[in-house]
Amino acid sequence: MNLKNKTILITGADGFIGSHLTEMLVKKGAKVKVLSLYNAFNFWGWLEDVDCLNEIEVVTGDIRDAHLVKKITENVDVIFHLAALIAIPYSYVAPDCYVQTNITGTLNIVQAALENKVERVLHTSTSEVYGTAKYVPIDESHPLQPQSPYSASKISADAMARSFYNSFQLPLTIVRPFNTYGPRQSARAVIPTIITQLLSGKEEIKLGSLSPTRDFNYVKDVCRGFCEIAISDRTIGEEINIATGQEISIGQLAQELIQMINPRAKTVVDKERTRPENSEVYRLLGSNEKIKKLTGWEPKYSLKQGLAETIEWFKNNLDRYKANIYNI
Repeated sequence: MNLKNKTILITGADGFIGSHLTEMLVKKGAKVKVLSLYNAFNFWGWLEDVDCLNEIEVVTGDIRDAHLVKKITENVDVIFHLAALIAIPYSYVAPDCYVQTNITGTLNIVQAALENKVERVLHTSTSEVYGTAKYVPIDESHPLQPQSPYSASKISADAMARSFYNSFQLPLTIVRPFNTYGPRQSARAVIPTIITQLLSGKEEIKLGSLSPTRDFNYVKDVCRGFCEIAISDRTIGEEINIATGQEISIGQLAQELIQMINPRAKTVVDKERTRPENSEVYRLLGSNEKIKKLTGWEPKYSLKQGLAETIEWFKNNLDRYKANIYNI
């Protein structure tokens, strides 16, 4: 499939990854329609910052509304479904919201896609569905472990999406990015948490557990992965990781950022930021063999390159974050 001139709907386009994917698809010549969560301020999230705002169609609404979803998927060729609640700590206090948005929202998308005969659906999963690695690198056959209400909701959403491929041959792919970072990321994620504290002059950087490891992907690489998966017929019906195949502990990551911004700073473990022991995912290291085999995708950014670009963006946008407040 060639994405040029295809009518594409991106749900969650007002978020971090969605806004970058919007820009990339416009550059590829796609006709892009985006769903932004309705609010009374007519505020479109990170879409307000994209360089192609005049070239996209913005629709406001809520993924939980089946009637609206069916309407906005009419005459759409490809759906990139990214809309979700993703903050793990907030899922401890508001799990019902995660069921409604992540599971019911996904049901609404796949049902509407089936009824409207959409050519391709890419459903966004997360590496959190794997839980703490039972073996590494984690491939797509790794057991799924619901270690938080968030991951449980995403496991369920993945299952709902797959059921529509199995039952109705909906041309669908489950895309499973490992930890994505970059400009515009939410303050609740670890890299923005560290960077914003450092840039605001703090010398005691508050973090949760320092020992867990993660496989960090720069957002531009992740968006390229989405596009490569979308254009390949070989990916239909598959679950596909987007991963670098490299891991770093949160403590090591913090030290890297400290050296890049303020070498005098030190890390401090804040109990408020630690997950319950059985909920913490201690190791995530992804296999990217499948995506390489099916699409030829490989990451282009090293961690150091991605962090440098991210730091530079945050320097110019620090006033948009509240570094003094822990955001769950």
